[in-house]
Parts: sequence; C-alpha cells; structure tokens
Amino acid sequence: MTNFDDPVRMFVRNKLLGEWAADKLGLVGQEADEYSEALAQAVFAPERSDVLSKIRKDFDAAGVAQTDEQIMQVMTAFLIKAGKAMSGAQGDSLRGAEVMLARKLILR
Repeated sequence: MTNFDDPVRMFVRNKLLGEWAADKLGLVGQEADEYSEALAQAVFAPERSDVLSKIRKDFDAAGVAQTDEQIMQVMTAFLIKAGKAMSGAQGDSLRGAEVMLARKLILR
C-alpha cells in the first residue's frame, strides 16, 4: 500500500464503523449519515481521531451495552473489509470513489 492508501482505508473503516454505531444508537436518515461522516472525517483531524473513545462516550450516554472489546472487534472487522475493498482491481469503482472522496477531504 502507498501512504495514501492508509488514510483512505481508515476513512472507509471509520465510515462503516460510524454506520454500525449510528444503528446501535438508533440514529436514522440524515442523523446517521452525519454521525458516520464525522467519524470518517476524523481520520484527517488528529484531535478527533480517537473513534473508540467517541463511540464509547456516545454509547454510554445513550445506554448502549457494548464493551470496548466488542467495539474493537467491529473496528477490526471493518478495517479488514476496507482493506479487501481497496485491494480489488485498479479500475474498481468503489476504489475510485474512495480515492476521489479522500482527495476532496484532504484538500479542504
């Protein structure tokens, strides 16, 4: 992987993780989208990059029963999923969309 792939892979992982967490929190529609997007963009903002602590805090506040170990297992599963999505063929449309999205976020 190139250096550029690591942030993209983490972006995808955090996006998937955010969708999972939003579901656990009972968020739907735009609220769920905004939550998962905020976690995804945390990759590019060091002060917001501790997604485990963010999810833990949000789960505690909402009374969602998930241990840190359970959350980390989901994080690992989504990291693997993101890596597999990126290891596809060069012309893979998902990969192209990820790269384009990451470039836009980096250039902000």
